[in-house]
Amino acid sequence: QGRLVESGGGTVQTGGSLRLSCEASGFPFGGHCMAWFRSSQGLERERVATISTGGLSAWYADPVKGRFTISRDNTKATLYLQIDSLRPEDTGMYYCASSRNTICSRRASEYSYWGQGTQVTASS
Repeated sequence: QGRLVESGGGTVQTGGSLRLSCEASGFPFGGHCMAWFRSSQGLERERVATISTGGLSAWYADPVKGRFTISRDNTKATLYLQIDSLRPEDTGMYYCASSRNTICSRRASEYSYWGQGTQVTASS
């Protein structure tokens, strides 16, 4: 059974930076597209970024382009999300997720394993 454990969240001043990590176990990490999603109070969970199995291809949601960087280390079975220029609207719970296969789907239902989430809060 696959398991994902996020870490690195916290409260940071607006404009600051954070690096989220997600350690995977129990499944062949390198064979799956990986993603970060986030949920904010009252809003539907949204896809923030995805990365292909080899890490050569990444996709970002428009609100985070140029500020977030997704990466992965398949030798360590770990996914990362570098958050720079943090904004108040970035506040929320961030989840890492593993796709069912190599495809980076836009639909949350196509992701089979989820972490418990790590909270990111931008303070003024």
